[in-house]
Amino acid sequence: MKSFSLGQQWILFLLVLPILSLLYFRFYYHPISSPSEEIIREIVVEVTGEVRKPGIYIFQTPPTLQEALTKAGGLKEPALFDTSSSLEVLETGNLLTITKESSQEIKAKIGRMEAKKLLVFSIPLDLNRVSVEDLCLIPGIGESLAREIVAYRGRRKGFRTVEELKDVKGIGEKKWRVFKTFFWVSPLTRMSEK
Repeated sequence: MKSFSLGQQWILFLLVLPILSLLYFRFYYHPISSPSEEIIREIVVEVTGEVRKPGIYIFQTPPTLQEALTKAGGLKEPALFDTSSSLEVLETGNLLTITKESSQEIKAKIGRMEAKKLLVFSIPLDLNRVSVEDLCLIPGIGESLAREIVAYRGRRKGFRTVEELKDVKGIGEKKWRVFKTFFWVSPLTRMSEK
């Protein structure tokens, strides 16, 4: 068996080094972004009902109702549509449902996407609206803990902050740190004091 001389080994090393460097930078090197770079947040909207292409659409800026309709291929059939509501701006996680009220009139209803779809797009769930079933979709929350969260919400007439999760039996500081990114509390959905 023939071996390489020291000079040949150096030449081989110098030839292989640039190739290894190139492979490293191509596949493994991920530069750390500078704090001055702006994080782009995509807006996720689901459009269903009387549109040509129902589905989930991603926008770079918050779309108007009309822009979401256009992205979904427009209405299935020509009909009267309230143009004043078409300028309403949608938020990430909105569900836009287009229904036919009569043969000539179309109505748009804005709601929330299903919890499982929100979680796929890393959109937090509203603590004051999630069901036991929705809570069970979150890693680390079983049925008993989900029921405890809903019971706590009922006793307190709603969550005021996500930090209140720490007060739920079975959730301490450590679990709260894991769960907090999955939730938010909308000021519009806080349960009213009765």
